[in-house]
Amino acid sequence: MSIGIPIKVLHEAEGHIITVETTNGEVFRGKLIEAEDNMNVMMSQITATSRDGKVTSLETIFIRGSKIRFLILPDMLKNAPMFKKMGSKPGTKSSVTVRGKSALLKAQVARGRGRARVMMAKRPG
Repeated sequence: MSIGIPIKVLHEAEGHIITVETTNGEVFRGKLIEAEDNMNVMMSQITATSRDGKVTSLETIFIRGSKIRFLILPDMLKNAPMFKKMGSKPGTKSSVTVRGKSALLKAQVARGRGRARVMMAKRPG
């Protein structure tokens, strides 16, 4: 099984400053040292903010991936190479790649998929 684009972007963020909010409401901001495919993260030079607003400094921290609510990554990762691959594939009509079942159904309707009922006129004779 291959890893998805969000995990690839998380790996690209290694060495950069990120912000992590955990499921219990704590916020950690610091340098991402290592990220694993299950979203476990190791960070250093942390500024931790608890739910009550108390700010503390930590040297290093390990956060389990299942306890992460969301991550804020650097804006520079918008230009990461994996986003270039999501563009159109050669030979396709559309310049935008659309995913999902509803997009597939809309495309089939646009092509006229379904039972063809062709009425042919009878020739005299």
